Amino acid sequence: MEVNTLFFYILISLPLFPAFPSSAAVVKSGYWFSGGDFPVADIDSALFTHLFCASADLDPQTSRVSIPTSNAQAFSTFSTVVRRRNPAVKTILSIASESNDFTAMAARPSSRKKFVDSSIRLATSLGFDGLDLSWIHPSSPSQMADFAQLVTEWRRAITSSENGKPLILTARVFRSPEHDSGRYPVRDMAETLDWINVIAYDFYSPVSSSQITGPPAALYNPGNEISADSGISSWIEFGFPAGKIVMGIPLYGYAWKLSDPKRRDGFFSPAAGTIPEISDSSDGSIAFREIRKFIVRNRAASSFNSTIGADCSFSDDGIWIGYDNYLTIVKKVVYGQEKGLLGYSLWHLGMDENWGLSRTAMEAWGGDWEDDDMKSMKASVKFALSVSWRAGSLIFPENHMNSDGQENGKEL
Repeated sequence: MEVNTLFFYILISLPLFPAFPSSAAVVKSGYWFSGGDFPVADIDSALFTHLFCASADLDPQTSRVSIPTSNAQAFSTFSTVVRRRNPAVKTILSIASESNDFTAMAARPSSRKKFVDSSIRLATSLGFDGLDLSWIHPSSPSQMADFAQLVTEWRRAITSSENGKPLILTARVFRSPEHDSGRYPVRDMAETLDWINVIAYDFYSPVSSSQITGPPAALYNPGNEISADSGISSWIEFGFPAGKIVMGIPLYGYAWKLSDPKRRDGFFSPAAGTIPEISDSSDGSIAFREIRKFIVRNRAASSFNSTIGADCSFSDDGIWIGYDNYLTIVKKVVYGQEKGLLGYSLWHLGMDENWGLSRTAMEAWGGDWEDDDMKSMKASVKFALSVSWRAGSLIFPENHMNSDGQENGKEL
């Protein structure tokens, strides 16, 4: 009876169908975004195994992939430039467009072929090692069926291509396999993609939740299904292999205006929308590097919530920011390893502060917490926190972290 029970648990823990083998043993990746003001030459590629160049365009008229004219130089030299510091880094060209453009292209066999052929030709000519589909919002059964056709035909074309080593093929996807009335074609994706980059963030913002603050990228969210763990677990439950899932981590947060500046309840506090004057955009988003400046400039208090796996910072004048700080990054990396995930992807690199979060993630993944390097990394995190403490009155509730750098009584 015990043997049968053990066999049952082993059986249900396996993928429901054969999966295309991933081309990578681990993925420590980040996206460079052409819409920012961060030069490719400034990327510290030594911190990554894979770098995504975002984004190439889909021409809705021709269904072909091209690079923006304004960024032609950056795209054409991307692979060459980032390999100067790290010759082993793999580069991937990410393709993004309006959801309607992807929908129209994927619905017709002739358009899919133009898209596939042009993307392979472009990536190969520019020296990229792979392609990434950033069609984030297919939302109906018919769109999901077309998604399946697209990735299947794409893989077939890559395999039959005479360009030497096959290109890596990935997709940036919604946090869970079910989206609106549609369900991602999990089987087809597992059989054709090297891995998926799960967008495990943008759960709360001043736009989607104007009257209450929330953790934009919560690892956990007790009593609520909107979290990184909930989404990633659902992908696995639907049969997608954990070893082909890469967890997306944001290098930015969101800023709210508290309804009552005197109330400091942490997450889920009453709010009155965003504060355009401190945000990077109208949606209230703010880069991590700007959050750090805000903390120092305003002597803002900060709190790490280990139950949720998220950080927040708040000033005396009622500005509240939810984001991921160093300890949250470590917690997410440890989670990813324990979950058997393939790795992580950071969005986007120009938002980091002196590569602090990028380096923390890189050193934490796969590290032995007792070896000298990891002790050094942990000391670096504690030092960064101490700098914030002195400069910005950093506060950690006793039930979350004590002065010895312990979380809930356990050493990091």
